[in-house]
Amino acid sequence: MKEGLKIAIGADHAGFDYKQALLADIPADQLKDFGTYSNTSVDYPDFAHPVASAVESGECDLGILVCGSANGVAITANKHQGIRAAICWNEELAVLARSHNNANIVCIPARFISIDEAKKIVQAFFATEFEGGRHATRVGKISC
Repeated sequence: MKEGLKIAIGADHAGFDYKQALLADIPADQLKDFGTYSNTSVDYPDFAHPVASAVESGECDLGILVCGSANGVAITANKHQGIRAAICWNEELAVLARSHNNANIVCIPARFISIDEAKKIVQAFFATEFEGGRHATRVGKISC
């Protein structure tokens, strides 16, 4: 992971174990963990909104959200202006989300991929830069 990046992370109960595994790969001084802190049933918006707010405000550079399907956290995060949360279930999608869509939050579907695949997706997401150019024009048309 790039030195100096500040990462926001959050998960619901279905994503808790994945979040814990992903934490091991991110230096503590680069991380802001918004929970959840157990696998007890919780509501995903309670974690998606703080992660999205941290990225939206610039407190954090990028974010990771994990829930069972990734749909709930992605829908919630994308309610925030300036957030482009992308559901990624393989490395290629993570690279395209960053390079073409300038995604700033990666959403992981814990019930559909392995923890090892989730780690690869996050690494690919963090390692990829936005290409700009024609993609910047398109990204510029997203906000309402």
